[in-house]
Amino acid sequence: MYQDYLVKEKMPLFWCAGCGDGIVLQSILRSMDQHRLEKKDTVVTTGIGCWGKADDYISTNTFHGTHGRALPFATGIKLANPKLNVFVLMGDGDGITIGGNHLIHAARRNVDLVAIMVNNLNYGMTGGQYSGTTPKHAITKTSPYGHVERSFDVCGVVKAAGAPFVARGTVYDVVQLDRLISQAIDRKGFSFVEVIAPCPTHFGRSNKLGDAPAMMQWIKDHTVSKAKADSMNEEELCGKFVTGVLADREIEDYSSAYQRVIDHLKGADEA
Repeated sequence: MYQDYLVKEKMPLFWCAGCGDGIVLQSILRSMDQHRLEKKDTVVTTGIGCWGKADDYISTNTFHGTHGRALPFATGIKLANPKLNVFVLMGDGDGITIGGNHLIHAARRNVDLVAIMVNNLNYGMTGGQYSGTTPKHAITKTSPYGHVERSFDVCGVVKAAGAPFVARGTVYDVVQLDRLISQAIDRKGFSFVEVIAPCPTHFGRSNKLGDAPAMMQWIKDHTVSKAKADSMNEEELCGKFVTGVLADREIEDYSSAYQRVIDHLKGADEA
């Protein structure tokens, strides 16, 4: 049962009422249970931010690092012991705004990690400032008259950097989210899942999106499947989150490539 991976003594959850982080947490734990991952062979790394608190509730090995640095910590852990199942949990501030350079190189390097980035569209923990994923024209604490910058298409960045598996889900469609995380675990190499989960405390209030049920409806209204998006033009897709598997390709992972180099050198020495 997924509860076997949950630290029940830490309940109730730290997050605000209406926050989607608990939904994502449960989806991850269900996927761990589905794959029967041994807790002693599984490591969850996190950075700083609301979603960075997720490691408090997971009973596997965990490592809580510094802001924007969850990926390099996870990379070191995986390369030190390639047999481990390593998950990287990041927020949009942690994963693309502060840690964007690490994200690009992790995707390029293709170390066998499962990276799950919860995108709440702002810096939730520190007061609702805009982040690299805040939509243009949105109201935040640091853009009270409307955000003027364009936001990152995070999945587009990760796909372009070379990750073999890239997907986007939402906290509205939990069935799809479970499936995407499960697929990410199955894929060898750097697997990336972005989860759209707008912050209700700051982003939702600042942009008058209503209460938690109303925000769920907002997510639904602004979401379009990959299959449908393929037949839509750029204007129709403006302001929409495209969900589903956005990249799924066979690319040799870093550890396998490195082992081939080692084996080649051993063969040369023996010759």
